[in-house]
Amino acid sequence: MASIVKRKNKYAVVYNYIDENGNKRQKWESFNTNAEAKKRKTQVEYEQDNGTLIIPQAKTIKELLAEYVSIYGVNTWAMSTYEARRSLIANYINPIIGDMKISDVNTRVLDKYYQSLLKVKSKVIKNRKPTTEYLTCHTVREVHKLLRNAINQAVKWEMVAKNPCLNATLPKEEHKPREIWDAETLFKAIDLCEDDILKLALNLAFACSLRMGEMLGLTWDCIDIREESIESGNAFLFVNKELQRVNRDALEKLDEKGVMYKFPAVFARNSTALVLKEPKTKTSIRKVFIPKTVAEMLKKRFAELEEYKEIFGDEYIDYNLVFCSPNVRPMEGQIINRALGKLIKDNDLPPVVFHSLRHSSITYKLKLNGGDMKSVQGDSGHAQVKMVADVYSHILDDDRRINAQRFEDAFYSPKESIKKENTEPVTQPTPQISAEFVAQLMANPNFLIAVQKSNE
Repeated sequence: MASIVKRKNKYAVVYNYIDENGNKRQKWESFNTNAEAKKRKTQVEYEQDNGTLIIPQAKTIKELLAEYVSIYGVNTWAMSTYEARRSLIANYINPIIGDMKISDVNTRVLDKYYQSLLKVKSKVIKNRKPTTEYLTCHTVREVHKLLRNAINQAVKWEMVAKNPCLNATLPKEEHKPREIWDAETLFKAIDLCEDDILKLALNLAFACSLRMGEMLGLTWDCIDIREESIESGNAFLFVNKELQRVNRDALEKLDEKGVMYKFPAVFARNSTALVLKEPKTKTSIRKVFIPKTVAEMLKKRFAELEEYKEIFGDEYIDYNLVFCSPNVRPMEGQIINRALGKLIKDNDLPPVVFHSLRHSSITYKLKLNGGDMKSVQGDSGHAQVKMVADVYSHILDDDRRINAQRFEDAFYSPKESIKKENTEPVTQPTPQISAEFVAQLMANPNFLIAVQKSNE
């Protein structure tokens, strides 16, 4: 069993173990808060009971990271995070500083290491060609985050006295704004699109602010498109899962954590598996109301799949998915991406990625509701309102400029102008949204009324 001992302003988890020589030893692990210590105590006692307790004894960075992944990562990371961080370790940490002793790592060593990474060539991962020849500042910062957390864990395990990552100098990362389509371009693309599946995907991503995996993981039991719901403006979809291709090794190591369903493999030797899994964060689980026009599109898609069931009979394997291939297999993102790329190329449209439609969606929702970030967060599933504010606050610059002009006209213009304004009504500026956009987006009358009220 384990116990918690308070030492000054720290809390230590104390437990006994048998070392490699068969001797009984005592281990102390320090934590900043009592809550952290209680969590570790529970984990230690559970692992003692089932014989899986691993005693941190690492001496090198490579050994530390192996223990960090097996003790901490397996218990807390989602599968995509697990795969991404193991990839960083295998490609950019272990080959360069993996054999270095933990005690030899200091802030100066890390500063030189981070700078050298900018000259390291990007690796091909999962047969995906890297977009840049050398590592980006973003990747270097991800490496730093991983090392900082791992060495912070080493401090708790009392392997080192302090974390040298805390004062390390990182390369500056410049965030370029994502290119997005405005409403006119989007609906021009939809009009030109002859692929019904892509057309539905474009509308769902825009109207409901969906991520690709969330959209492809939609099942009919999470969608309400009954006639009465559509007519009353209450049609909705419920996001509670996402489609993702994951490494089989990660599935096994994480004991299929968060996996709701694993699709049968097409080939026995596949190193990956297609799964429906829980979203990364709790806030991603959400209810999103659907505009009437998009709800009618979903009804049409449902009827189409019902026809397939009648045609194929018992041979039809029903996974209840909204997006599936003609052979009823789940539809992966690359199919949507290829179709979008072809649409853009064939019609000389501005190049964007599919995720840009989610940004377009949030942009126009903020414009239409006057900047109500909390309601937009409810649709987008961002973990924090701050995420919406940081990424999309520039959208409201036009409104701020209008406010400045109103102050100029009301208080700073010559008196003649002020007198004139007192006798003439102020003309409110008209939002720059096309009639075509309004006609298609506002197919739901109740939503139009809500927008009108927000503008009063």
